Parts: sequence; C-alpha cells; structure tokens
Amino acid sequence: MAKVQGTCPAKFDDLKRVFEEQIASGEELGASLVVNIEGEEVIDIWGGYKDTERKQLWEKDTIVNVWSSTKTVSALAVLMLIDQGKLDAFEKVSKYWPEFAANGKQDVEVRHFLSHTSGVSGWDQPFLLDDIYDIKKSTEKLAQQAPWWEPGTASGYHSLNMGHLLGELVRRVTGKSLTQFVADDIAAPLDADFQIGAAETDKDRIALIVPPPPLAIDLSTLPSDSIMFKTFCGPPVKAEVASTPEWRKAEIGAANGHTNARGLNRTASVVTLGGTVKGKKLLSQKTIDLIFQEQANGTDLVIGQPIRFGIGYGLRANEGPSDWFPHGKICFWGGWGGSIVIMDLDKKMTVTYAMNRMGQGTLGNARTQAYVNEIYKALGDKSVGTNTWTAV
Repeated sequence: MAKVQGTCPAKFDDLKRVFEEQIASGEELGASLVVNIEGEEVIDIWGGYKDTERKQLWEKDTIVNVWSSTKTVSALAVLMLIDQGKLDAFEKVSKYWPEFAANGKQDVEVRHFLSHTSGVSGWDQPFLLDDIYDIKKSTEKLAQQAPWWEPGTASGYHSLNMGHLLGELVRRVTGKSLTQFVADDIAAPLDADFQIGAAETDKDRIALIVPPPPLAIDLSTLPSDSIMFKTFCGPPVKAEVASTPEWRKAEIGAANGHTNARGLNRTASVVTLGGTVKGKKLLSQKTIDLIFQEQANGTDLVIGQPIRFGIGYGLRANEGPSDWFPHGKICFWGGWGGSIVIMDLDKKMTVTYAMNRMGQGTLGNARTQAYVNEIYKALGDKSVGTNTWTAV
C-alpha cells in the first residue's frame, strides 16, 4: 500500500487516519490535502497512486486536472485587476469589451461574470468541444449571443465558459491571455504550482483522471431548451477528455487548471490572509470585503439546487449543497469530482484538496466532507458534521 507522506501534526491524527483509510479501501486512488493556518502550511499530505494500475505513486509534485476549482484562480485574477483599478466590479462589461453588449447584454456588469448571474452560462448551438479550444471563436460567439435569462436576476452556473468570459476581460485590460496573467502575476510571485492547461514538459507528473459514477440526473431527459440542458450539453464534456493533448493545451479558465492541493492553497490563501502571501500583496482588504457582497441566493438555474454567490466565490447557504460547510466568514468553490477550496477568514485558514478518482458532484464528495469534518473537529469547531453531503 502506498504510504501517506508529508506533514501532519499529532493534533490531526484522525484526519491522517481517515485519509489513509480512504486510500487503503480504494475509495481514494491518489490525492493531496493542504491546510494553511495564519500563513503556515500546517498540514501538507499526499498519497496513493497516479494511475489505475497502481504502479505510479502520487508524489509531492504530482498535479492533476482540478476542473472547476480552476475558477477560484480565474476569479482571483479578475479581483486583482479590480483591486488595481483596471476593472470595476459594478461597471458594465461593454466598457471593456464593447462587442459583448450585443443582443440585450448591454447592462451586464463585471460582477455578473463573477457571480454566475450574467445570463450567459454556455454557448448557443451548434457548438463543439473543439470550438471551446479556440479562444477567439468561442469568446466572439459569447459576445454575440443573447442572454438565456435576465442578467442579474438569478444565478446559472457558468460551468465551462466562466474562464472565457473572465479571460476576455483580462486580455482587454492587460493585453495578456488569462493563462499568461495567471502564470506571471499569480503563480510566479506566490511560487504556486498552478497552470491553466498543462505544459508538455509536465505530462509525466500528471495523475490520470478516473471518471465519476453517472450523474444523478439523466440530462437526456431534460427539455432541450432548458438552461440546465443548454449549459451542460452545449457541448457535453466527458471526464476522459482531461487526458487528451487538446484539453491540456487549451485555455479553459473554468475547468482545466492543473495543480495539487499545495498549488491551490497558495493562491486561495491570498483571500484568507488579508491579501498578502509570502510577502507578496495581491489584494487589499477592500476587495476581499467585496467577495462577501451577496449577488445571488436561490435555486441555481443550471445546478438546480440552492446556491449562494458572492463576487468571485460561493458563500455558505443554510440549505442546499453547501449546508455541510462550517459556519463563519467563509468563501469557497470546488471542482467536478471532489476537489475543494475553502477560505475561512475567521480562522485565517485555507483548506484545499485535489484527487484523481472522481466522485459525484461539484461541491465536494463524501471524502471531501470527511476530511473537512476531521480538520474542524481537531480545531474544536462543532459547526461541521451536522449535515450530510449530497451529490450535486
């Protein structure tokens, strides 16, 4: 059996035990888990395997496609530009991207991209997976289409296109692609092992994605004009695509970030630690406060469950798929299959988890909840564990 390696103080022995049990049982194939408290990486553990044959160990520098946990970094990029005065969260998108005003989108604001409330949660058909890889074509199409609901009135999860929308704003005001901005202005200064896509030179350290069980909802039974259907089926994406060269070469700021829990933690800790990590200041407290301005709180038109969004990240709700999260000043998001990023500002703590055996759901899986519960229990927090995780 692959041993769990890394740092985990005795205080968190129960967490390490659960992590080891999940790997030994086969529920977990390979994974990494990091907890940063007040600027110190108190827990940094990894274990298991990169491949289903269990021949390649998950090493300290193993990376994996983290799906929608990528959105946490893409959102950070735009929040940084808001902080720098290059973007205004309450300004119309068309000020920076004039073409986006077409077909009834003239009043969409930057904050609507960051809170999944823009009315543009996917692409009008016909649209193929190859089209997603073409940034110019895909962003032009988003600019020209009409919104699927009145912008600002409800959230509809921007599953695959959030990075395209945010990325175009980044390009318009900096001249850099989202991929380059993240590399130059986030990953490099923070020494964070994070990239949108994956360089060819890193292919040998990428863990193989193992697809999740079938969705709880059969999308083929949905009306073809429903927002959920149009978002998830335009085009449909199978988990196996993450292992293709085309996916790894593309810029999909909503879904193809490659990293591990350590890389996610370095970036997310910017929010948790007041804007400064390792002496590098990326955000002001004013912009961090902006994150917690509620933008949507109700049944998401795409996910079909109650979701509460601030500006850039999800906020805990008392019902729905985030009701198992701890209480407090927390923002978060997760990735398809189970990866998670939790920023607990009250405790100045960042919890991140990345894995390659996908479970059901976007906001964590049963393993995710088990780990988070053990972390908070070790800290004496009784606000977790009262609700049970359910797939969404």
